[in-house]
Amino acid sequence: MKHPSPALVSQDAVRALPRSLLLLLCVVYVLAGFVGRSPWKNDDIVSYGHMQALAQGQSDWLAPSLLSWPAEPGNWLALWLGAWSIQLAPGWLAPELAARIPFMLLVGISLACTWYACYFLARTADAQPVPFAFGGEAAPRDYARALADGAVLGMIASLGFAQFSHETTLQVLQLAGGSLVFLAFALGFYHPLQALLLLLAGATALLLGSGAHWLLLWGLGALCLSWWTAIGRVRPRATDACAAPSLFASDDPAGQRRSSSAPWFAWPLLASLVLGAVAVAIGQGQLWFWQANAIWQYDLNTWRSIARLLIWFSWPVWPLCLWALWRWRRQWLTRSPSFHMVLPLWFAMVVVVVAVCSSPSDRSLFLGLPVFATLAAFALPTMRRSFASLIDWFTLLFFTACGIAIWVIWVATQTGVPAKPAANVAKLAPEYLPQFGPLAFVLALLATVSWLAVVFWRTGRHQSALWKSLVLPAGGATWCLVLVTTLWLPMLDYGRGYQAQMEKLREHLPASATCVTAHGLSRAQIAAVQTQGSWPLRSPENASDRASACTWSLVGAGTVRALRPALLRQGWVEVVKVERPTDDEPLFLFRHRQPRRLTP
Repeated sequence: MKHPSPALVSQDAVRALPRSLLLLLCVVYVLAGFVGRSPWKNDDIVSYGHMQALAQGQSDWLAPSLLSWPAEPGNWLALWLGAWSIQLAPGWLAPELAARIPFMLLVGISLACTWYACYFLARTADAQPVPFAFGGEAAPRDYARALADGAVLGMIASLGFAQFSHETTLQVLQLAGGSLVFLAFALGFYHPLQALLLLLAGATALLLGSGAHWLLLWGLGALCLSWWTAIGRVRPRATDACAAPSLFASDDPAGQRRSSSAPWFAWPLLASLVLGAVAVAIGQGQLWFWQANAIWQYDLNTWRSIARLLIWFSWPVWPLCLWALWRWRRQWLTRSPSFHMVLPLWFAMVVVVVAVCSSPSDRSLFLGLPVFATLAAFALPTMRRSFASLIDWFTLLFFTACGIAIWVIWVATQTGVPAKPAANVAKLAPEYLPQFGPLAFVLALLATVSWLAVVFWRTGRHQSALWKSLVLPAGGATWCLVLVTTLWLPMLDYGRGYQAQMEKLREHLPASATCVTAHGLSRAQIAAVQTQGSWPLRSPENASDRASACTWSLVGAGTVRALRPALLRQGWVEVVKVERPTDDEPLFLFRHRQPRRLTP
């Protein structure tokens, strides 16, 4: 027996969010974190270093490495995409920006997959709102579009989406791959062949992106749910001798075309073949790289840290997820669960479990944001006005306070007033010299005016739109991101990048140096020296005779104490200690007393 839907939605409540505004919001959000900045530590600069080495022919494409450091296992596809983009980019485009273009597209693919997955799940019959006695309930197509808009807004509003979605790292590729797999299962009963192509694309991205565990855990559970749904739709019921109820909304042309051209089990059968081949490929190709932590060894502080991460990372989406699960409980706590609830719930459960059993947990939670946002979207048609108002006021106060703080600190760095924020910045970055960018200032002003317009719209007489409760969170998150990446960008490049340290090093190490030996440098330091300093590094472990002919040596802080006596005995002289402005990660530069010639 199917319980009635908890959604009560009128046609007036499913007014469409203008496509141009939603697209503009997505474009601004993606570009704000990718354009204009230098690579940051640690994973961002390391990935860029590998890409640059591949593009310049300094590394093997089948075994990418950075000097003596091999790339992370299974990280090949992400590095290949960045390296190919660098090679194909025109000369006037900076290599750092060229390497980020594929990852901008991957983030866009993830947002698009989230929209379409929520749309097709919302088109199912069980997801439809309660029909009114005299008509006027929301049409299935408009209802699904409104929920899909809300899912994209919720994904953008999530606090944890800001950082990792703007890096050139493996997690962005995994996010796109997981989103494709999620969309494939949401679309499977509608268009099996299209869903098959999406599943193949997502499986390829995850297999070549060190995400085999994600693919199997997500895929096998979703496959079981698909078979259960298909069998439940075709088996006869004791209380109904007529045809089985349709999975799709009654006015869905796509569902009618599908039901007349493909049997219910077409999609589960195709997905079974793909996942079976994937399991064989993982076993034969040794593509399983994930190792779970022993959670029984976690102490209380570890559990507290995980709990705090779960609370803030997906805020404000997770309260809506819990509300949706509660309000739709009669649709998934049953022997015949509704597909639109159990599919994203399974994906979300896998993400939470893997995040608890993995390190770092935040990068695992990042992959769950599309399904969290989808679950949150199904809370929108069931929310009470008091709950929606609470979210609006909290969001308004939170993001307004954050935006004002960003402006105040920027003004303090430029003018010295207020004195306390200026002193705090000077303490964190003692040698930082404030920079004023007219273009950045204008963009920040435009973003602030846009935020005020969003607040004015939300507080006006526009209370009926279904996605209204996520407008302020998404707009506030985008506003603060734009402010940070415009007003604070010079400070962030100075504090989180290596450019300032490379400029200090350039005062003592000439650009004409053709050979520099690296002793005990981290991956990030090696990438920074090679890409931002443009000095050719050599590893003494690989070619001791060639390294001994180098005139210059760079030594990391972790090995300088043990290596300094031997270098001094061999005729090396310590030139300078080059500090990194915002942490204890110095480089020690040595030069040999006698001119040396590199032996061929």
